[in-house]
Amino acid sequence: MSDHVRDRDRAELLIEAGLALASERSLEAVLQRIVELAVDITVARFGAISVLAPDGRIQEFITQGITVQERAEIGDPPTGHGILGLLISEARPLRLAEIAAHPLSVGFPPHHPPMRSLLGAPVVARGKVFGNIYVTEKQGDDEFSVDDERALQVLATQAGVAVENARLYEDMIHAQDEVRRLEVLDERERIAKELHDGVIQSLFAVGMSLQGAAALAQDAGITMRIEGAVEDIDGAIRDLRNYIFGLRPGILADRQLDQALRELGAEFEERSGVVTVVDVDATIAAQLSSIASDVVQVTREALSNVGRHAEATTCRVSLRRGVGGAVLVIDDDGRGFEEGTAGEGLGIGNLRDRVTSLGGSLDILSTAGEGTTVRAVLPL
Repeated sequence: MSDHVRDRDRAELLIEAGLALASERSLEAVLQRIVELAVDITVARFGAISVLAPDGRIQEFITQGITVQERAEIGDPPTGHGILGLLISEARPLRLAEIAAHPLSVGFPPHHPPMRSLLGAPVVARGKVFGNIYVTEKQGDDEFSVDDERALQVLATQAGVAVENARLYEDMIHAQDEVRRLEVLDERERIAKELHDGVIQSLFAVGMSLQGAAALAQDAGITMRIEGAVEDIDGAIRDLRNYIFGLRPGILADRQLDQALRELGAEFEERSGVVTVVDVDATIAAQLSSIASDVVQVTREALSNVGRHAEATTCRVSLRRGVGGAVLVIDDDGRGFEEGTAGEGLGIGNLRDRVTSLGGSLDILSTAGEGTTVRAVLPL
Protein backbone atom coordinates (compact mmCIF):
# COMPACT_ATOMS: atom_id res chain seq x y z
CA MET A 1 0.00 0.00 0.00
CA SER A 2 1.43 3.40 -0.99
CA ASP A 3 2.10 6.22 1.48
CA HIS A 4 -0.54 8.29 -0.36
CA VAL A 5 -3.19 5.62 0.23
CA ARG A 6 -2.16 5.25 3.89
CA ASP A 7 -2.37 9.02 4.42
CA ARG A 8 -5.81 9.11 2.79
CA ASP A 9 -7.02 6.25 4.97
CA ARG A 10 -5.68 7.97 8.07
CA ALA A 11 -7.37 11.27 7.12
CA GLU A 12 -10.67 9.47 6.63
CA LEU A 13 -10.24 7.77 10.01
CA LEU A 14 -9.61 11.13 11.69
CA ILE A 15 -12.73 12.62 10.09
CA GLU A 16 -14.77 9.63 11.23
CA ALA A 17 -13.18 9.93 14.68
CA GLY A 18 -14.23 13.57 14.96
CA LEU A 19 -17.81 12.74 14.01
CA ALA A 20 -17.94 9.75 16.36
CA LEU A 21 -16.58 11.69 19.32
CA ALA A 22 -18.86 14.67 18.67
CA SER A 23 -21.94 12.42 18.81
CA GLU A 24 -20.98 10.75 22.11
CA ARG A 25 -22.38 12.33 25.30
CA SER A 26 -21.18 9.97 28.03
CA LEU A 27 -17.72 10.90 29.32
CA GLU A 28 -16.94 7.26 30.09
CA ALA A 29 -17.88 6.23 26.56
CA VAL A 30 -15.89 9.14 25.08
CA LEU A 31 -12.73 8.05 26.90
CA GLN A 32 -13.08 4.44 25.76
CA ARG A 33 -13.71 5.52 22.17
CA ILE A 34 -10.64 7.78 22.19
CA VAL A 35 -8.41 4.84 23.12
CA GLU A 36 -9.90 2.62 20.42
CA LEU A 37 -9.44 5.32 17.78
CA ALA A 38 -5.86 6.04 18.87
CA VAL A 39 -4.93 2.37 18.36
CA ASP A 40 -6.62 2.26 14.94
CA ILE A 41 -5.17 5.50 13.62
CA THR A 42 -1.56 4.79 14.67
CA VAL A 43 -1.73 1.02 13.97
CA ALA A 44 -0.64 0.23 17.54
CA ARG A 45 -1.10 -2.94 19.54
CA PHE A 46 -1.87 -1.25 22.86
CA GLY A 47 -3.50 2.04 23.83
CA ALA A 48 -4.49 3.92 26.96
CA ILE A 49 -5.83 7.24 28.13
CA SER A 50 -5.13 8.69 31.56
CA VAL A 51 -7.31 11.12 33.49
CA LEU A 52 -5.38 13.42 35.80
CA ALA A 53 -6.34 14.39 39.34
CA PRO A 54 -5.99 18.05 40.46
CA ASP A 55 -2.55 17.26 41.94
CA GLY A 56 -1.32 15.99 38.55
CA ARG A 57 -1.33 12.30 39.42
CA ILE A 58 -3.19 9.74 37.33
CA GLN A 59 -6.56 8.99 38.89
CA GLU A 60 -8.04 6.90 36.05
CA PHE A 61 -6.39 4.72 33.42
CA ILE A 62 -8.42 3.25 30.53
CA THR A 63 -6.75 0.71 28.28
CA GLN A 64 -7.19 -1.03 24.94
CA GLY A 65 -5.53 -4.28 23.86
CA ILE A 66 -5.06 -5.63 27.39
CA THR A 67 -7.58 -8.14 28.71
CA VAL A 68 -9.33 -7.86 32.05
CA GLN A 69 -7.34 -10.85 33.32
CA GLU A 70 -4.05 -9.27 32.23
CA ARG A 71 -4.94 -6.02 34.00
CA ALA A 72 -5.75 -7.97 37.16
CA GLU A 73 -2.39 -9.76 37.00
CA ILE A 74 -0.50 -6.49 36.44
CA GLY A 75 -2.00 -5.01 39.59
CA ASP A 76 -2.57 -1.35 40.40
CA PRO A 77 -2.67 1.06 37.44
CA PRO A 78 0.15 3.61 37.04
CA THR A 79 0.00 6.83 39.04
CA GLY A 80 2.31 8.98 36.92
CA HIS A 81 5.98 8.13 37.52
CA GLY A 82 8.80 7.64 35.03
CA ILE A 83 8.04 8.31 31.38
CA LEU A 84 4.32 8.81 32.07
CA GLY A 85 5.31 11.44 34.61
CA LEU A 86 7.37 13.19 31.91
CA LEU A 87 4.31 13.34 29.65
CA ILE A 88 2.33 14.85 32.52
CA SER A 89 4.93 17.45 33.52
CA GLU A 90 5.88 18.61 30.01
CA ALA A 91 2.39 18.30 28.45
CA ARG A 92 3.73 17.81 24.91
CA PRO A 93 3.94 14.88 22.48
CA LEU A 94 6.53 12.20 23.18
CA ARG A 95 7.78 9.58 20.68
CA LEU A 96 10.19 6.82 21.67
CA ALA A 97 11.62 3.93 19.67
CA GLU A 98 12.76 2.10 22.80
CA ILE A 99 11.02 2.77 26.12
CA ALA A 100 13.69 0.97 28.17
CA ALA A 101 16.44 3.18 26.72
CA HIS A 102 14.96 6.39 28.12
CA PRO A 103 16.68 7.60 31.33
CA LEU A 104 13.34 8.02 33.11
CA SER A 105 12.16 4.51 32.33
CA VAL A 106 11.40 2.60 35.54
CA GLY A 107 10.53 -0.69 33.85
CA PHE A 108 7.28 -2.62 33.90
CA PRO A 109 5.65 -4.55 36.76
CA PRO A 110 5.48 -8.37 36.66
CA HIS A 111 3.02 -9.88 34.17
CA HIS A 112 3.03 -6.67 32.09
CA PRO A 113 3.09 -7.37 28.32
CA PRO A 114 6.35 -6.34 26.60
CA MET A 115 6.32 -2.85 25.09
CA ARG A 116 9.14 -1.17 23.15
CA SER A 117 7.91 1.78 21.11
CA LEU A 118 5.71 4.51 22.55
CA LEU A 119 3.82 7.58 21.37
CA GLY A 120 1.95 9.95 23.66
CA ALA A 121 0.08 13.25 23.44
CA PRO A 122 -1.77 15.47 25.96
CA VAL A 123 -5.54 15.97 25.90
CA VAL A 124 -6.52 19.54 26.76
CA ALA A 125 -10.05 20.44 27.92
CA ARG A 126 -11.31 23.68 29.48
CA GLY A 127 -7.84 25.17 29.02
CA LYS A 128 -6.16 22.53 31.21
CA VAL A 129 -4.49 19.19 30.58
CA PHE A 130 -7.24 16.64 31.17
CA GLY A 131 -5.00 13.63 30.60
CA ASN A 132 -2.81 11.91 28.05
CA ILE A 133 -3.27 9.45 25.18
CA TYR A 134 -0.66 6.70 24.93
CA VAL A 135 -0.10 4.07 22.23
CA THR A 136 2.62 1.43 22.29
CA GLU A 137 4.01 -1.34 20.09
CA LYS A 138 3.79 0.02 16.55
CA GLN A 139 2.55 -2.79 14.30
CA GLY A 140 4.56 -3.45 11.11
CA ASP A 141 7.45 -1.18 12.09
CA ASP A 142 10.02 -0.66 14.85
CA GLU A 143 8.72 2.74 15.94
CA PHE A 144 5.96 5.28 15.41
CA SER A 145 6.48 7.82 12.63
CA VAL A 146 6.23 11.59 12.49
CA ASP A 147 2.93 11.13 10.64
CA ASP A 148 1.69 8.93 13.50
CA GLU A 149 2.61 11.71 15.92
CA ARG A 150 0.73 14.34 13.89
CA ALA A 151 -2.33 12.09 13.64
CA LEU A 152 -2.33 11.44 17.39
CA GLN A 153 -2.10 15.19 18.04
CA VAL A 154 -5.13 15.77 15.83
CA LEU A 155 -7.00 13.03 17.69
CA ALA A 156 -5.94 14.55 21.02
CA THR A 157 -7.40 17.89 19.93
CA GLN A 158 -10.65 16.20 18.92
CA ALA A 159 -10.61 14.31 22.21
CA GLY A 160 -10.31 17.57 24.16
CA VAL A 161 -13.40 18.94 22.43
CA ALA A 162 -15.28 15.68 23.00
CA VAL A 163 -14.36 15.64 26.70
CA GLU A 164 -15.51 19.25 27.01
CA ASN A 165 -18.83 18.43 25.30
CA ALA A 166 -19.38 15.37 27.50
CA ARG A 167 -18.65 17.38 30.64
CA LEU A 168 -21.01 20.16 29.55
CA TYR A 169 -23.71 17.57 28.87
CA GLU A 170 -23.22 16.00 32.32
CA ASP A 171 -23.34 19.47 33.90
CA MET A 172 -26.59 20.14 32.05
CA ILE A 173 -28.10 16.85 33.24
CA HIS A 174 -27.10 17.63 36.82
CA ALA A 175 -28.60 21.10 36.51
CA GLN A 176 -31.85 19.64 35.15
CA ASP A 177 -31.96 17.16 38.04
CA GLU A 178 -31.49 20.01 40.51
CA VAL A 179 -34.27 22.02 38.84
CA ARG A 180 -36.60 19.00 39.08
CA ARG A 181 -35.65 18.51 42.74
CA LEU A 182 -36.41 22.15 43.50
CA GLU A 183 -39.70 21.91 41.62
CA VAL A 184 -40.70 18.93 43.78
CA LEU A 185 -39.76 20.84 46.93
CA ASP A 186 -41.77 23.87 45.77
CA GLU A 187 -44.79 21.64 45.11
CA ARG A 188 -44.49 20.08 48.55
CA GLU A 189 -44.26 23.57 50.08
CA ARG A 190 -47.40 24.56 48.21
CA ILE A 191 -49.31 21.48 49.39
CA ALA A 192 -48.16 22.04 52.96
CA LYS A 193 -49.30 25.66 52.86
CA GLU A 194 -52.70 24.72 51.43
CA LEU A 195 -53.18 22.07 54.10
CA HIS A 196 -52.25 24.50 56.84
CA ASP A 197 -54.13 27.54 55.59
CA GLY A 198 -57.12 25.66 54.18
CA VAL A 199 -57.89 22.26 55.64
CA ILE A 200 -56.63 22.89 59.19
CA GLN A 201 -58.44 26.22 59.46
CA SER A 202 -61.65 24.63 58.20
CA LEU A 203 -61.37 21.79 60.71
CA PHE A 204 -60.69 24.31 63.45
CA ALA A 205 -63.83 26.26 62.49
CA VAL A 206 -65.92 23.06 62.48
CA GLY A 207 -64.59 22.21 65.93
CA MET A 208 -65.52 25.66 67.25
CA SER A 209 -69.04 25.31 65.83
CA LEU A 210 -69.44 21.90 67.43
CA GLN A 211 -68.28 23.26 70.77
CA GLY A 212 -70.95 25.94 70.47
CA ALA A 213 -73.57 23.31 69.63
CA ALA A 214 -72.50 21.23 72.65
CA ALA A 215 -73.02 24.22 74.94
CA LEU A 216 -76.59 24.64 73.65
CA ALA A 217 -77.53 20.96 73.70
CA GLN A 218 -80.10 19.93 76.34
CA ASP A 219 -79.25 16.23 76.19
CA ALA A 220 -76.16 15.04 78.12
CA GLY A 221 -75.65 12.12 75.75
CA ILE A 222 -75.61 14.41 72.70
CA THR A 223 -73.23 16.79 74.46
CA MET A 224 -70.84 13.91 75.19
CA ARG A 225 -70.94 12.70 71.59
CA ILE A 226 -70.27 16.23 70.28
CA GLU A 227 -67.35 16.66 72.66
CA GLY A 228 -65.97 13.33 71.46
CA ALA A 229 -66.21 14.54 67.87
CA VAL A 230 -64.36 17.73 68.82
CA GLU A 231 -61.57 15.65 70.35
CA ASP A 232 -61.36 13.62 67.15
CA ILE A 233 -61.08 16.82 65.13
CA ASP A 234 -58.31 18.07 67.43
CA GLY A 235 -56.47 14.77 66.89
CA ALA A 236 -56.86 15.10 63.13
CA ILE A 237 -55.45 18.62 63.29
CA ARG A 238 -52.42 17.38 65.24
CA ASP A 239 -51.83 14.59 62.70
CA LEU A 240 -52.12 17.03 59.79
CA ARG A 241 -49.59 19.35 61.39
CA ASN A 242 -47.16 16.47 61.74
CA TYR A 243 -47.67 15.42 58.12
CA ILE A 244 -47.12 19.02 57.03
CA PHE A 245 -43.90 19.01 59.04
CA GLY A 246 -42.76 15.94 57.09
CA LEU A 247 -43.74 17.48 53.76
CA ARG A 248 -41.28 20.34 54.05
CA PRO A 249 -37.75 18.91 53.85
CA GLY A 250 -36.30 21.79 51.87
CA ILE A 251 -37.05 24.77 54.07
CA LEU A 252 -33.74 24.59 55.96
CA ALA A 253 -31.48 23.87 53.00
CA ASP A 254 -29.90 27.33 52.90
CA ARG A 255 -28.75 27.32 56.53
CA GLN A 256 -25.72 25.93 58.36
CA LEU A 257 -26.36 22.54 59.95
CA ASP A 258 -26.33 23.77 63.56
CA GLN A 259 -28.78 26.57 62.76
CA ALA A 260 -30.90 24.21 60.67
CA LEU A 261 -31.25 21.74 63.56
CA ARG A 262 -32.20 24.53 65.99
CA GLU A 263 -34.85 25.88 63.63
CA LEU A 264 -36.07 22.34 62.97
CA GLY A 265 -36.55 21.82 66.70
CA ALA A 266 -38.36 25.15 67.10
CA GLU A 267 -40.67 24.38 64.18
CA PHE A 268 -41.42 20.91 65.56
CA GLU A 269 -42.26 22.33 68.98
CA GLU A 270 -44.59 24.91 67.43
CA ARG A 271 -46.44 22.32 65.35
CA SER A 272 -46.60 19.46 67.84
CA GLY A 273 -46.74 21.20 71.22
CA VAL A 274 -43.87 18.96 72.42
CA VAL A 275 -41.28 21.03 74.31
CA THR A 276 -38.10 20.51 72.27
CA VAL A 277 -34.55 21.29 73.42
CA VAL A 278 -31.74 21.37 70.84
CA ASP A 279 -28.09 21.03 71.91
CA VAL A 280 -25.64 21.13 68.99
CA ASP A 281 -21.85 21.37 68.94
CA ALA A 282 -21.28 23.85 66.09
CA THR A 283 -17.77 22.51 65.45
CA ILE A 284 -19.04 18.98 64.92
CA ALA A 285 -21.93 20.28 62.81
CA ALA A 286 -19.45 22.07 60.55
CA GLN A 287 -17.55 18.81 60.00
CA LEU A 288 -20.79 17.22 58.73
CA SER A 289 -21.44 19.96 56.18
CA SER A 290 -21.12 17.56 53.23
CA ILE A 291 -24.04 15.46 54.53
CA ALA A 292 -25.94 18.30 56.25
CA SER A 293 -29.17 17.74 54.32
CA ASP A 294 -29.13 14.03 55.25
CA VAL A 295 -28.56 14.81 58.93
CA VAL A 296 -31.46 17.26 58.86
CA GLN A 297 -33.70 14.66 57.23
CA VAL A 298 -32.74 11.95 59.76
CA THR A 299 -33.60 14.37 62.56
CA ARG A 300 -36.83 15.36 60.84
CA GLU A 301 -37.97 11.74 60.44
CA ALA A 302 -37.15 10.95 64.06
CA LEU A 303 -39.03 14.03 65.29
CA SER A 304 -41.94 13.17 63.03
CA ASN A 305 -42.13 9.77 64.73
CA VAL A 306 -42.17 11.50 68.11
CA GLY A 307 -45.03 13.74 67.00
CA ARG A 308 -47.11 10.92 65.52
CA HIS A 309 -46.55 8.08 67.95
CA ALA A 310 -44.79 9.00 71.20
CA GLU A 311 -47.44 11.13 72.97
CA ALA A 312 -44.48 12.91 74.55
CA THR A 313 -44.37 16.18 76.46
CA THR A 314 -40.64 16.87 76.00
CA CYS A 315 -38.00 15.94 73.45
CA ARG A 316 -34.26 16.58 73.09
CA VAL A 317 -32.06 16.77 70.00
CA SER A 318 -28.28 16.70 70.51
CA LEU A 319 -25.28 16.50 68.20
CA ARG A 320 -21.94 15.87 69.89
CA ARG A 321 -18.59 14.15 69.29
CA GLY A 322 -18.56 10.58 70.52
CA VAL A 323 -16.78 7.29 70.09
CA GLY A 324 -16.70 6.48 66.39
CA GLY A 325 -17.69 9.91 65.09
CA ALA A 326 -20.50 12.42 65.48
CA VAL A 327 -23.38 11.24 67.65
CA LEU A 328 -26.88 12.46 66.86
CA VAL A 329 -29.46 11.71 69.56
CA ILE A 330 -33.22 12.32 69.51
CA ASP A 331 -34.94 11.20 72.71
CA ASP A 332 -38.39 11.76 74.20
CA ASP A 333 -40.35 11.08 77.39
CA GLY A 334 -43.28 9.49 75.57
CA ARG A 335 -45.01 6.15 75.88
CA GLY A 336 -42.16 4.14 74.35
CA PHE A 337 -42.61 0.53 73.27
CA GLU A 338 -41.50 -2.93 74.21
CA GLU A 339 -38.36 -4.22 72.48
CA GLY A 340 -39.20 -6.05 69.27
CA THR A 341 -42.66 -4.53 68.86
CA ALA A 342 -41.73 -1.47 66.76
CA GLY A 343 -42.26 -2.21 63.09
CA GLU A 344 -41.45 -0.42 59.87
CA GLY A 345 -44.65 1.59 60.32
CA LEU A 346 -42.82 3.76 62.83
CA GLY A 347 -40.33 4.75 60.13
CA ILE A 348 -37.48 2.92 61.86
CA GLY A 349 -36.55 1.06 58.68
CA ASN A 350 -36.28 4.33 56.75
CA LEU A 351 -34.12 5.86 59.47
CA ARG A 352 -31.81 2.86 59.57
CA ASP A 353 -31.44 2.76 55.77
CA ARG A 354 -30.64 6.47 55.58
CA VAL A 355 -28.04 6.35 58.36
CA THR A 356 -26.44 3.21 56.91
CA SER A 357 -26.18 4.88 53.50
CA LEU A 358 -24.09 7.60 55.17
CA GLY A 359 -21.68 4.99 56.53
CA GLY A 360 -23.09 5.27 60.06
CA SER A 361 -24.97 3.09 62.52
CA LEU A 362 -28.33 3.46 64.25
CA ASP A 363 -29.49 2.25 67.67
CA ILE A 364 -33.00 2.66 69.05
CA LEU A 365 -33.60 2.15 72.76
CA SER A 366 -37.11 2.25 74.19
CA THR A 367 -38.97 1.21 77.32
CA ALA A 368 -42.75 1.12 77.49
CA GLY A 369 -43.97 4.08 79.49
CA GLU A 370 -40.53 5.72 79.72
CA GLY A 371 -39.75 7.06 76.25
CA THR A 372 -37.52 6.35 73.27
CA THR A 373 -33.93 7.25 72.31
CA VAL A 374 -32.77 7.27 68.68
CA ARG A 375 -28.96 7.33 68.49
CA ALA A 376 -27.11 7.67 65.18
CA VAL A 377 -23.31 7.56 64.92
CA LEU A 378 -22.04 9.28 61.76
CA PRO A 379 -18.46 9.23 60.46
CA LEU A 380 -16.64 12.56 60.52
